Amino acid sequence: MPKGYVIARAVVTNATQWAAYAAEASKVIKQFGGTPLVRGGPMTVAEGEGRARNVVIEFESLEMAKAYAFSAEYAAARKIREGAGYIDIVCVEGA
Repeated sequence: MPKGYVIARAVVTNATQWAAYAAEASKVIKQFGGTPLVRGGPMTVAEGEGRARNVVIEFESLEMAKAYAFSAEYAAARKIREGAGYIDIVCVEGA
């Protein structure tokens, strides 16, 4: 079965508030069996619009990635992030 991934691209405007969100989101990632592959770090834009913060989280399946992204537990973490930046998040099935 193909793996599932949550991919996020973000701009952080309040690092302290974002860190609190990330700490809570990390707990939920573990709860759903996710493994962070990329969390921030240096990046280079090769083409198109880049964002300074990029995240890739691997799950056992697309269904588990979606279960994490749409869970009540993650929704609670998201509330902490409100007003601390903006983010695009997608759930993608791997090859």
